[in-house]
Amino acid sequence: MPMDRDYWFPAKRYGYGWGLPVRWQGWLVILAWLAIIVTCGLTLMPQRPGAFLVRVTIATAVLVFVCYLKGEPARWRWGEDRGDGRRR
Repeated sequence: MPMDRDYWFPAKRYGYGWGLPVRWQGWLVILAWLAIIVTCGLTLMPQRPGAFLVRVTIATAVLVFVCYLKGEPARWRWGEDRGDGRRR
């Protein structure tokens, strides 16, 4: 997969969004997000489910924002393009 930029997250081949990271920085972001989710789950659930939901929502929004900034441009994909925008 040729990349003209140093993307951390490649676009998914099918659907909308990004796939697994291809750079160590992307993996670091994913691991930090996972650590936040687990820490919040262990410290806030089940006593404060509202606070847990707020923190998870914020952490996920930050993850999506980083994917938007450091990932390939997002668009709906139906597989590999032939270069003219059509599928093979």
